[in-house]
Amino acid sequence: MGLLNEFKVFAMRGNVIDLAVGVIIGSAFGKIIASIVADIIMPPIGLLLGGVNFIDLKLQLKPAEIVHGVKKAAVTLNYGNFLQVTVDFIIVAFVIFLFINAINKLNRKNETAPVAPVTTTKEEVLLSEIRDLLKSRTN
Repeated sequence: MGLLNEFKVFAMRGNVIDLAVGVIIGSAFGKIIASIVADIIMPPIGLLLGGVNFIDLKLQLKPAEIVHGVKKAAVTLNYGNFLQVTVDFIIVAFVIFLFINAINKLNRKNETAPVAPVTTTKEEVLLSEIRDLLKSRTN
């Protein structure tokens, strides 16, 4: 079997197709969550924090300078961007947690597991009879 045929067999397996579909749906879901965070959740949080924009926070290590008529940008440590991404991650993780939690609650309500009738085995019946006989003899 040639390498191309082996690849065809590998790529056409059901789990590979399922994975591809999962990645595509996950990407679309990620965009939805990013929009929820950026457009719905972050504006009120920004308002509560007094309009602080973390992205603008930075520590200048070396100022901008002009060398031979060419302007060189300042060297900065952009810790604000790191803070913003961290806050976004925490919010996204919390929103996903709430979403999954709601789905799990809906699934639990839909799951009404039938209660199996209690059946006793022959051994259990026999042991119960022996126990009852022993109790009657001691009384």
